Amino acid sequence: MPRAFIGLGANLGNRVEAIHDAVFLLAAAEGVDVLVVSELRETDPVGMVDQPRFLNGAASIDTALSARELLDTLLAIERSLGRERGERWGPRTIDLDLLLYGDDVVDEPGLRVPHPRLHERRFALEPLAELDPELVIPGRGRVSDALAALH
Repeated sequence: MPRAFIGLGANLGNRVEAIHDAVFLLAAAEGVDVLVVSELRETDPVGMVDQPRFLNGAASIDTALSARELLDTLLAIERSLGRERGERWGPRTIDLDLLLYGDDVVDEPGLRVPHPRLHERRFALEPLAELDPELVIPGRGRVSDALAALH
């Protein structure tokens, strides 16, 4: 089964509860085994900066789902937790991003893996480095090196 990494985030409502509920639903999804979840950390918003701070983390999973099926599962979990897609980079009750899917590189309509801006996002790199400092972003190198390059 491929190992995938999911970005977790929220900045509206009870952020901790929303992330915990999302991880619970992810663990309950068929074909998904949640292995470990990083610590959650307060982060500043990116893009649209006039909004509440985020709580971010990441989860490591093994999955029998394809990358597309996993993305569809993540989107369904977001919807079940009240996520309404509005302004890009705007506030959200829950945000689940497919950051990495094994060593695969996927570029399809609506699905890009690794996440296209992963190497630029401290809020995603820090929890990944916590989970696996030697983790490699296909085509970019180690997560720890990408994080060091942001300093």
